[in-house]
Amino acid sequence: MSTDPSPSSADLSNWRTAPFSRWAFHNIRSILPVSDIESAPGSAWALPAKPVSFDDFSLRLPKGGTLDLDGFLKATATDGLLILHDGRIVFEFYDGGTDRDTPHILMSATKSITGLMVGILAGRGELDIDAEVTRYVPEVAATAYQGATIRQLLDMRAGIVLDGAGLQAYADASGWEPVAPGTTPNLHGFYETMRAQATPHGGPFSYVSANTDLLGWAIERATGRSFASLVGTLLWKPMGASGEAFITVDRKGAPRCTGGFCTTLRDFARFGQLVLSGGRRGSHAIIPEAWLDDIRHNGDAQAWRDGQWRDSFAAISRNMHYRGGWYVIDDAPQLMFAMGIHGQNLFVDAATGIVIAKLSSWAQPVDGPSIWLTHQAVAEFARCLKATA
Repeated sequence: MSTDPSPSSADLSNWRTAPFSRWAFHNIRSILPVSDIESAPGSAWALPAKPVSFDDFSLRLPKGGTLDLDGFLKATATDGLLILHDGRIVFEFYDGGTDRDTPHILMSATKSITGLMVGILAGRGELDIDAEVTRYVPEVAATAYQGATIRQLLDMRAGIVLDGAGLQAYADASGWEPVAPGTTPNLHGFYETMRAQATPHGGPFSYVSANTDLLGWAIERATGRSFASLVGTLLWKPMGASGEAFITVDRKGAPRCTGGFCTTLRDFARFGQLVLSGGRRGSHAIIPEAWLDDIRHNGDAQAWRDGQWRDSFAAISRNMHYRGGWYVIDDAPQLMFAMGIHGQNLFVDAATGIVIAKLSSWAQPVDGPSIWLTHQAVAEFARCLKATA
């Protein structure tokens, strides 16, 4: 295990750049403003340990050779890896300064949490997923978001096209990058003044992170409560999360619902186990099971095939869909997963009872070989566990 790199010069200008990122990803409070999310350490969801040897773990590389488990962990810059099988911890690993109590940023795996919060609120009758977003946020009525529904934002099927200037304005608004002295760009201001082009809503999958931050605004408007408070009350505490959690906020306090969630590896795994358990912790229903079934079965495969990432994922599967903030591989056995840049992943394999939570600090935001290796590792972990059964 390596030691925490702790680069003293990590700051807002370089926190997503190696080598600073490995320290920054588990020291977000030192760099960005955050809003705390309440957990329930006194009633934590127990994760009993049942260690399994993965001595037989072996990944074949495309150009020859193999990787054992240690080689895979190093090759994919793993900060933490936890595997649950039938609700028990069979493997747990930390490196680079991350440990059991360290909250680590999830990047765009946050979208999967936001998506399930929408499902919870819809089940409570507090949010209409078929409504146009302007019902909750009329400030965007004069923008390309006019006519887009909550469902279309969830499924990345809103017809929003951000050019270079639009992407930079959004980045500035997020609070994740330095801006000119004396200026205070923020997410709400970005949406009110955005000049993005529009294509018809409901078309092919088109990944626009701004969609999910707008969902966060709609959630807060619909409920009159902060996103962080809602997550703590309706999801994180009932689930039995035990560690520190928070979400980054912009300069005026709006939550980064597309990528700013920070949590411990064990609580990330608990979240996956909740999904595997049909949204229930014991007898208590937390996420409507019908919402999870909808994610698994009602995504539009044609929208994925016509969308922008079909070719990028072709080496993993051509039979996929995106629904409610989750990726679903429809090849048997069906696999749900959450994914964030720099290597944040949560895999839920209902067929085998396996949950895999992985935190990483890849040097590149999108690393094709590491994505492929990680998906191959999921199948290899399943093979090894089946062999030990």
